[in-house]
Amino acid sequence: MEINLREIRATRRKVRRDIGDQLRTFRLDAGLSQAAVARAAGVSTGHVCDLESGTAEASLEMLLRLGAVLGVDPSVKLFPNAGPLVRDRHQVAMTEALIKALSPRWSVSPEVAVYRPVHGVIDVVLQDRSGPASVATELQSQLRRVEQQVRWHHAKADALAELPEQRGRRSGRLLIVRNTLAIREAFRSASGLLSAAYPVSASAAVAALTGDAAWPGSAVVWMNLERGVATLLEHPPRGVAVGRARAG
Repeated sequence: MEINLREIRATRRKVRRDIGDQLRTFRLDAGLSQAAVARAAGVSTGHVCDLESGTAEASLEMLLRLGAVLGVDPSVKLFPNAGPLVRDRHQVAMTEALIKALSPRWSVSPEVAVYRPVHGVIDVVLQDRSGPASVATELQSQLRRVEQQVRWHHAKADALAELPEQRGRRSGRLLIVRNTLAIREAFRSASGLLSAAYPVSASAAVAALTGDAAWPGSAVVWMNLERGVATLLEHPPRGVAVGRARAG
């Protein structure tokens, strides 16, 4: 089979632009100037500028350097084009546990690409066959930057609503996190922010996912993971206030 070199060159230009857009977004999200990122990464400010504009191509080492500065991990996408992003084994186990726990009323679409107002991929979109709710679901086995997670989840849910097939539907948000000491501490330290972003109780969200209750709104649900097997939890772990049902 012959390779279409013109198509490969066009794709290469698009990938450069996409990487540049992501680098710029992460840099602005971190509140850093191009000069500050350049100094930390050991490169010139001009090179960072060229990378963000898509006029220069980043080497793997440069992506790793910039990722370390910005607190992000470069990801890999394997062919075919429509294939899912490579995920760690914990996220795969968590996704499988979610799918198994769902009521049949939910349809599942993994790795849904969105384009406006942000370019990105939603881990899983759940669509209620019996109602208007579509839930942008993110699964995290690690949580390094809470503010960034909240901001990106909001943006991707907004972008989901812009897809033509989502017209007339309501976009909700569900964050599923692994029950680890590090994530519990992150939730305790950012309790106010996370409670405002995900005000619905975990028990209400689980009832909607596994039963007939209507989707109640943005929520966080936890999973235990032991020996590669994930289990959906009805309540937040002990000591975590976010998503805990209030008495009365």
